[in-house]
Amino acid sequence: MKKRGILFLFILPSVLFAQQIVVSEDIPLRNDAAYELIGELKGNMLLFRDQNFTYEVQGFNDQMRMTWTKDIELDKRSPKVLGIATSKEDFTVFYRFRDKGNTILKAHKYDPAANLIDSVTIYDFGFLFFTPGFEIIRSEDRSKALIYYIEKQETLRAFSYDVDSMHLLWDKSIPLEDFSYNQDFQQMMVDNAGNMHMILSRDNFRSRRKPHHYEVIEYNGGSAQFNNYRVSMENRLTYDVYFNYDNLNKKLVAGGLYSEKNPERALGLFYLNVDPKNPKDRTLKFLEFDTEFISNVKGKEVDKNKGLTELSVQEIVLRRDGGILLIAEQNRHLERLGGNSGRFYDSGRFNTDYYYDELFVVSIHPDGQEHWKTILHKKQYSQDDEGMYSSYFLFKTPSNLRFLFNDEIRPENTVSEYVVNGRGDFDRNSLLSTENLELRLRFRDAIQVDANRIVIPSERRNRLKLVRLEY
Repeated sequence: MKKRGILFLFILPSVLFAQQIVVSEDIPLRNDAAYELIGELKGNMLLFRDQNFTYEVQGFNDQMRMTWTKDIELDKRSPKVLGIATSKEDFTVFYRFRDKGNTILKAHKYDPAANLIDSVTIYDFGFLFFTPGFEIIRSEDRSKALIYYIEKQETLRAFSYDVDSMHLLWDKSIPLEDFSYNQDFQQMMVDNAGNMHMILSRDNFRSRRKPHHYEVIEYNGGSAQFNNYRVSMENRLTYDVYFNYDNLNKKLVAGGLYSEKNPERALGLFYLNVDPKNPKDRTLKFLEFDTEFISNVKGKEVDKNKGLTELSVQEIVLRRDGGILLIAEQNRHLERLGGNSGRFYDSGRFNTDYYYDELFVVSIHPDGQEHWKTILHKKQYSQDDEGMYSSYFLFKTPSNLRFLFNDEIRPENTVSEYVVNGRGDFDRNSLLSTENLELRLRFRDAIQVDANRIVIPSERRNRLKLVRLEY
């Protein structure tokens, strides 16, 4: 077992940066199906472990030493954990199980020591001929959870649950007309009041037999009212998009990339905000890429806007004034047949290469006009790892955004960050080296504890470590 270590790293000479790194002991994963960082409660960092047939929570103190382990007792008839919601004082485990042939949805609430506080049966579905593919999402303030599944691509079953009071706010069956999940489903959201916002992408095809548009299905549980409306994309196609609900300004907002004739090339950005109470009150603006921006992303000169490829909108950050920061990343994965001789029959399996490269951040005003944009360069390559060590983690503070990432995807590596301020200016800093620390950091699965601390899981050779970085 590795002893915990504390590492101080100073970067000179221009500005003095200091980080404290605390690393836990090795945690053998054995036959774990999954694990999840619950968060910090009462000074302990909690880790949830799904070990296929059993579940447990482990507590780590301020020095990241494991101080206790507790089994989580769920109903014994094939329980399946769906997700966890955390508040400042407790955490809730959502799961399904079967009892006498019936499918039952349930929630357990636990205190910071993983002692059971309360248990609620959310819904008894009775006997079903199938196992629902439940999905669970949380509201921005973590106070509400929306649990849903789609039955036979014809009906949406949705349940809005108040995590704090352990009360089912509403459940609803919603018919879906002319619906194909793979083609039409875009995103599901729940706001801080427990209302549902479902986004469907309609007719996003090159043939354009019908104009491309978004269909928004909203359900207000308090008034038991539906709101269904369309948003036209004005003769453009969507390359990629991310929606969010702005709880402060009570608007549905989106940031995305659009294309025209060639759906595989993004020609620019678009920004959308809609007032759900008055859908005609909306702003939709398209911002075409300029050639200088495309040249900077590609790293070579271009003479006209032929668009960008292999992009994903990773997230949007809401501004208090109703604007957004759109964050996109160049990434792709390629499959190739394994073997070294070049003969197709030498290997029966494919290798998959993962590339996660440049990020770009665009700040957009509430009227849809561009405020600023900047490109954050990085190059990440890995093979057959699902890209789990690639991409970045966004660490948010009141004054700036920090993009933390592995410089290279290998055991001995340097961790870097981009610090972006409210004007789009940025600095790149080296944070630490993992040499001789036996760390492989999974930034995509990290959690932010507060304005100064982040906890990152490190997974290497079937062993887990928890790494706390404190500024």
